[in-house]
Amino acid sequence: MKIDRLILGAYQTNCYVLRNSETATDCLIVDPGLEAGNLLDFLQEHKLNPVAVVLSHGHIDHMAGVAELRQRYSGIKVYIHKLDAEMLIEPRHNLSALAGVMFKTEPADVLVEDRSMIEKAGIKLDVLHTPGHTPGGICLYAKDEGLVFTNDTLFADSIGRSDFPGGSMPQLVSSIKDRLFTLADETKVYPGHGPVTTIAHEKAHNPFLL
Repeated sequence: MKIDRLILGAYQTNCYVLRNSETATDCLIVDPGLEAGNLLDFLQEHKLNPVAVVLSHGHIDHMAGVAELRQRYSGIKVYIHKLDAEMLIEPRHNLSALAGVMFKTEPADVLVEDRSMIEKAGIKLDVLHTPGHTPGGICLYAKDEGLVFTNDTLFADSIGRSDFPGGSMPQLVSSIKDRLFTLADETKVYPGHGPVTTIAHEKAHNPFLL
């Protein structure tokens, strides 16, 4: 898998552009951030065709860019967990007020749940439902590649916030220990903010989980 990471918007959200090879043009996007301008420039510069965008959860700093993507690429399909689906259309729930706007967009095209399989652009991702940051937060596991996209559930030496509406610290810790720490130690972790880490490192050193 070819992975390009773009850091988007004022909240420095990690956006991932996934392709099944270096030469592929179809791609899948994970979290288009608060503002998609740099992402759109990247796609145009590399002549890429985004066929799907997967939203790890419904907070505005991870999903507002989907509106710009839909304007540019009319055929793109938007995925989100069913428990966060309302956040696309309800500004009170997606924290857009914190970003100084009242954002809403069209509903998602596909609602996923735990153990759903997303197969687009030659990429296969298993959906792991990991509530705690939001009710419908998901991680995306590519077993054959030995990697997992952990959104705002697990970071390098940290974990996601649980003090927003719908958050729960007990749920968050349980999601990490029961769903993520059961993956192979060598699994690479691509979080929603900050640098790449591994499951082994977080098991041994994450101060919130020891």
